[in-house]
Amino acid sequence: MRFFAPAQVRSEPLGLRFQGVVSETMEAASFDRIPEDVLIVEDDPIIALDFEDTVLGFGVKTVRTAGSVAKALELIADRAPDFALLDVGLVRENSFAVAERLDALKIPFVFVTGYGAHGAFPPVFAGKPTLPKPYSSEALHAVLKRRSGDGASR
Repeated sequence: MRFFAPAQVRSEPLGLRFQGVVSETMEAASFDRIPEDVLIVEDDPIIALDFEDTVLGFGVKTVRTAGSVAKALELIADRAPDFALLDVGLVRENSFAVAERLDALKIPFVFVTGYGAHGAFPPVFAGKPTLPKPYSSEALHAVLKRRSGDGASR
């Protein structure tokens, strides 16, 4: 099962937003290589499975999923990923603590949210890339290939 955003609903090419602007600014941070190890922080098991299936289809070798901040931090401590997809709104918590840890380790990540690009992000994360839900496979593939994170090259 895939979640696709119809073209008339998306206001940006591929549905990828960066501070509310199409992410041409991410071109400079382009790596054109799919990460080998991706961490998915998503509390909805159906969406997590869809993410996993899709990124594995793109050539990612290892996908680990966490439905909570505690589990995500545990997985990061065990083995740092090359890249992470973070659902902003988890059950009774948000993923900003995970984003802080990834940022400290210079691991690139993208916020995934159904609340739009202008959701309530702390100022430190206001400029981070977001992938709106529902997402297209093309947008997810672009995020993985153009992973940014303040110049991190993991």
